[in-house]
Amino acid sequence: MNISVSSLNKFLFFKLPSAFICGVRVKEIDENKCVVTVKHRWMNQNPFNSMYFAVQAMAAELTTGALVMKHIQKSEKAISMLVISNKSIFTKKATGRITFACNDGLLVNQAIQKAIETGKGQTFWMKSIGTNENGEQVSEMDFEWSIRIKTKGL
Repeated sequence: MNISVSSLNKFLFFKLPSAFICGVRVKEIDENKCVVTVKHRWMNQNPFNSMYFAVQAMAAELTTGALVMKHIQKSEKAISMLVISNKSIFTKKATGRITFACNDGLLVNQAIQKAIETGKGQTFWMKSIGTNENGEQVSEMDFEWSIRIKTKGL
């Protein structure tokens, strides 16, 4: 799969249907940045009439994971990836359209290069910031990714 906006949204539909049903959509991806949006609506709300935290986490994780996938594809190596930890800060009610952005493509590239050079697994943190339509930050989410070169026979 070529990592693009359309292929990632198709991937959501078939492989992560709960994210797709909740309205999570990739809007932009390049070597350094991934942008994902999700709109607050009945399907993804909490009892306090704002977006449920798990929906925000799905969108935020996608911004980081899509960048990891893009750089793995670019490396042309068999590399496994896994979230091993995450932390979140919520600063404002998430209503309206929320945009999550991760700008950590360089971090991913460095980790993959180090994994290729050393043959050892690497871990690294990536940050995704969620903002509302007024540009106000509603959440900040950090995901710790683990990558390793796949070895034949395992």
